[in-house]
Amino acid sequence: MPTEVRNNIALERFEITVDGEVAGYTEYQDTVGERAFVHTEIDPRFDGRGYARTLVESALNETRIDGLGALPMCRTVQHFIETTPQYLTMVPHWARDRLGLAQ
Repeated sequence: MPTEVRNNIALERFEITVDGEVAGYTEYQDTVGERAFVHTEIDPRFDGRGYARTLVESALNETRIDGLGALPMCRTVQHFIETTPQYLTMVPHWARDRLGLAQ
C-alpha cells in the first residue's frame, strides 16, 4: 500500500498516510533551535506494520533539513533514536543527559 509522510504545519504534526488515509502522526513543538517531539500515535488498524518507524524517520529527516535539533520527549521517538544511532547527533548534549541517552 502506498504511504506518504507529510508535515501538517497547521496541526504541528507529521502524518503518515496509507492509501490516502491518516494512519498515524507524531506531534511536535518547535523552539528556536530544536523540534520537540511530544506524542506519537499509530491507529490500531495500522499497528505492527512498521509505519511508526517510517513516520519517525521521515520526521527526523525533515527536521534535520530544517536545520533543527530533535528533542525526543515521546517514547516512540526516543526509542527510534536509541536504536538508530546516526540520529543521536540531532539531540543536543544537554538533552541526551536528561533523557538518559548515550553521549
